[in-house]
Amino acid sequence: MRFSVLAAAVAAAVSLSACSDNTPTQPKQETQMTQSTNALLQKSSLYLNAPEFNKIKTSDFAPAFKQALSENKAEIEQIANNPDSPTFDNTLVALEKSGRLLTHVSKIFFNLSSVISDEEYQALEADLAPKLSAHYDSMYLNPQLFARVQSVYANISEYQGEDKRLIETYYQDFVRAGATLSDADKDKIREINSQLSTLSTEFSQNILTSFKQDTIVVKDKTQLTGLSESDIASLASAARDAGKDGYMITLVNTTRQPILGSLENRELREKIWRTSATRAMDTNGPVLKKLTHLRAEKAELLGSTTWADYVTANQMAHTPEAVYGILDDLAPKAVARAKAEAADIQAQIEADGKDFKLEPWDWAYYAEKVRKAKYDLDEDQIKPYFEFNRVLNDGLFVAMNKLYGISFKARKDLPVYHPDVLAFEVLDTDGSTIGLFYLDPYAREGKGGGAWMDAFISENGLFGEKPVVYNVLNIPKPAEGQPTLLTYDEVSTLFHEFGHALHGLFSKVKYPSLAGTNTARDFVEFPSQFNEDWAIQPQILASYAKHYQTGEAIPDALLQKVLTSHKFNQGFDTTEYLAAALLDMEWHSITADTEVDDVEAFEQAALAKHGINYRPVPPRYKSAYFSHSAGGYSAGYYAYLWTEVFAADAFAYMQENGGLTRENGDKFRKEVLSRGNSRDLMQDYIEFRGQKPTVDALLKRRGLN
Repeated sequence: MRFSVLAAAVAAAVSLSACSDNTPTQPKQETQMTQSTNALLQKSSLYLNAPEFNKIKTSDFAPAFKQALSENKAEIEQIANNPDSPTFDNTLVALEKSGRLLTHVSKIFFNLSSVISDEEYQALEADLAPKLSAHYDSMYLNPQLFARVQSVYANISEYQGEDKRLIETYYQDFVRAGATLSDADKDKIREINSQLSTLSTEFSQNILTSFKQDTIVVKDKTQLTGLSESDIASLASAARDAGKDGYMITLVNTTRQPILGSLENRELREKIWRTSATRAMDTNGPVLKKLTHLRAEKAELLGSTTWADYVTANQMAHTPEAVYGILDDLAPKAVARAKAEAADIQAQIEADGKDFKLEPWDWAYYAEKVRKAKYDLDEDQIKPYFEFNRVLNDGLFVAMNKLYGISFKARKDLPVYHPDVLAFEVLDTDGSTIGLFYLDPYAREGKGGGAWMDAFISENGLFGEKPVVYNVLNIPKPAEGQPTLLTYDEVSTLFHEFGHALHGLFSKVKYPSLAGTNTARDFVEFPSQFNEDWAIQPQILASYAKHYQTGEAIPDALLQKVLTSHKFNQGFDTTEYLAAALLDMEWHSITADTEVDDVEAFEQAALAKHGINYRPVPPRYKSAYFSHSAGGYSAGYYAYLWTEVFAADAFAYMQENGGLTRENGDKFRKEVLSRGNSRDLMQDYIEFRGQKPTVDALLKRRGLN
């Protein structure tokens, strides 16, 4: 999942959750919002104040941001200069109520810019990044405002529960932003933040540009042998839409490209892989060097040795050493498993009468052959049983109903920002509305790669708002009239991202700063990874795994093959992930006086240092298109593994106690999903599980024990 959009926009400027999803405003803005023809400055007439996408124009954003920034600046000054003695209400609650219009406009803009990202949006984003950076600096580096926060913090022992958590969070955010620095160092922080905001935007926009430019057009259909006719028709359709002749292959966000698992033509496989692995290096290599150097400088100013020290101090891991400990412990196990898998693949290559040595572009194709031989299982056998609408309605939604008692009502009356987007009202067990859920399933030009969740409106008790959340996927869209048949990985991603959506939907927190997914990065992936495993729960598989043409349930023998093959290729999967996580940590473990001359050389040295430079298995993301590392997950990509420990342990605990039951679901909802960041995150887990998690279930889950 991505960082919350507003936080992502200013992640280079401030590292805090308090200004991302949480800056509701004073009632006076509600009046002002009704006095304009600008759709962003008008109160929505839709259910739960859902965005009126049918009325919003790109040209609305610049004036809306101008007004929102002006209003929020006035609110901050009013709080900072309040002549009354600082209190919890007139300082912290006032901050929570400030910036409501800015949050409203920012959420819509940054969410839309990530799924549209045309030239107009990119220009706006580039213009806004330094302005937002400066705005939040003016808040967090305001000495009068910090003095008030500090005064309330000095009496924190008088507070309990969510109020106490809010005080702790704000105080930490101010300190981590530089509130205790000298005026001269504050000026340095402002300058660094401005540069970081610009560079982060440039990095992400360069990746989006590469998606448009780094395509592979095949003229000769025979080169596509191995693909199904529907897949080939989809490539032809993509080429036509782009005004090209032939068959157009577009890249997904990772180094690994799913199409390589089917293509017989080795020369084409190599071309696709090399295009993927080298993309954006010319544009983003220099940007990355500047980004990481500036982060190191900022960390030093703020009293940390490296950016990794600075980031992890505010996470569950607390130190880079704790992160390296778990990554380095798993790395040799993963590489050993990958080498064993590679031996099977090399044997398959030779059995096919080939005499070449296994390369990264060969792995997926021959691994699929090995899987067929080992498990008598072909991906093309599975896909007809994973039709998108059935997976969604009879799989995901049924599982969520059985676990939490919730149901989903299609809301075709609500406007959406693209015809592909689906809208649902999410209903609780008593029929009351929990919130709204939007799903944007298909890849398209201008849409960011990967998959994520975010919110247009975050749940909070302060204003009585219900959540409006969305998931983004990047499933290749089939040719018109053809069904959308999913791979198992795509099914798993659908369940994963909805785990994030549940975290936002089930939130029951008073203060927006602490609501929903506003948690530490190395906790927020826990609910999503936990939700993945329900996709292969036999009862749920039996509900949705039905042939798209005949409706016939997946045969028991094939179902068992799917389940037993679930751990196949885990050496590859774990190694490519660990390589990326370690690469991210190494980029952010440099000190301010470190000079990196060559990005690729740094990358190779970092992987070699940890014994994970195994050529057939490259990092899941290489440096030049590692969006997580360059953005909101800098020194935080390890979080996926860290939280998988929680996820595997929690799922195993549920299986030991009845599995897919409302009792289990209600307990998880109450103790984890509803809590946001309103109490200590480890305490959330202990209240659910009765103890801290162990790694045993993770090793079993990945087949590494």
